[in-house]
Amino acid sequence: MPPRSNPTARQERLGAELRKMRERAGMTAREAAGRLGVSPMQMSHMEVGRIGVSAERLRTLADHYCCADRALVDALAAMATERVRGWWEDYRGTLAPMSLDLAAMEWHSRRMRALQVVHIPGLLQVEPYMRALFTYARLNHASDHLEAVIDFRLRRRNVLERDDPPEFTAIIHEAALLMRVGDRKAAREQLEHILETSELPGVTVCVVPFSAEGFAGMGYAMTYAAGPVPQLDTAQIDHFHGIDFLHAEAQLEHYRALLRTVESSAMSAEDSRAFIHRIAREL
Repeated sequence: MPPRSNPTARQERLGAELRKMRERAGMTAREAAGRLGVSPMQMSHMEVGRIGVSAERLRTLADHYCCADRALVDALAAMATERVRGWWEDYRGTLAPMSLDLAAMEWHSRRMRALQVVHIPGLLQVEPYMRALFTYARLNHASDHLEAVIDFRLRRRNVLERDDPPEFTAIIHEAALLMRVGDRKAAREQLEHILETSELPGVTVCVVPFSAEGFAGMGYAMTYAAGPVPQLDTAQIDHFHGIDFLHAEAQLEHYRALLRTVESSAMSAEDSRAFIHRIAREL
């Protein structure tokens, strides 16, 4: 089978974890290839996600690397054997690959913490809010593409209502709640939807008010997704030109610390609900 030309973020992540494991063992890619009985080129493709790796080969590599973390090895083996086609694949070729990678990250996460200062987190947005947001951001959006983008984001919300949903904590700054995206009716519907969703099992919404001192999250738009083991966590960062998926240990620790600091500035879930109710009443 020829190498993949466009591996997914999840396929790249599996390869990256194999590379990290090898580097921790102090072994070169050529040495690892020799132990596995493949060419150095095949090993290189494996470590960037361009070719797959079987669970058996993965465990063989882990043994060669003297990796004693069985939970990590088991989690990687499970990734290697995934064969279920995610719903997001329906949009491949229509939407940007990074959008599909985001949906896959959300679907496979155990727990997510989202931080938004200017916009409502995507998993909490209603259709009128999405439509206004994408129309403002891309004035030349083709109508059929816009509908696909909105339909995709609406389907992403289903992760919070499935039988085994991940825990989801949304930390939203007051600025995002007050930002008028769409008309008054859309703004009220958006706030009411946040309140409704906050009643789902495992969903928590916390508001950071303007009055909070020492707010550390200014300028951030991100989601921290917990994997089956901490080493497989992902920090997903939004920026103007797209999305970054970060998973170096130093990066993960930075964003874990950031979220701990931001959460200390937020109101409790109960107080946040009352706060959102008050804003909705004033519309």
